[in-house]
Amino acid sequence: MKQIEAAVAGHVCAVDVQVGATIAAGDAVMTIESMKMEIPLESEQAGVVKAILVQPGDAVAEGQVVIELE
Repeated sequence: MKQIEAAVAGHVCAVDVQVGATIAAGDAVMTIESMKMEIPLESEQAGVVKAILVQPGDAVAEGQVVIELE
């Protein structure tokens, strides 16, 4: 199973994709606020979004799986 992991620890500001969306490598899928900076999280691989495991406002750890792809 393909997964997208948070690159930094912080809080989810926005989720920019929906379940069922087709994404390409390099697409921004969410924004994470860390140390008062908003950091876009980009997918490293292409696929279809199967599940979004976090919502805006959730705290995430570096390396935490936030999106599953098919």
